[in-house]
Amino acid sequence: MKLIPLFDRVVVQHIEAHETTASGIILPGSAQEKPQMATVISVGEGGVIDGKEVKMIVHPGDMVLYSKYAGSEFKIDGEEYIVIRQSDILAKVEK
Repeated sequence: MKLIPLFDRVVVQHIEAHETTASGIILPGSAQEKPQMATVISVGEGGVIDGKEVKMIVHPGDMVLYSKYAGSEFKIDGEEYIVIRQSDILAKVEK
């Protein structure tokens, strides 16, 4: 199944958080923070949103940081995805 977001929406899949600390302590799932780094899966076409032209500047495959409480989470075919607005993306991550 393929997710195709509308307007200024972006489908992302969060990157798994580390299960151990730098000192080697194993964290239980409830103690781990929700990751805020994700890979862009698909991007809407942009367009006129609330009277303003929105140009999409992220692309599938980009790694991004997004706002902590942004978006809506969905589980499709056993995979977890988050649909967020492009304006909730704080930065691109380059290696």
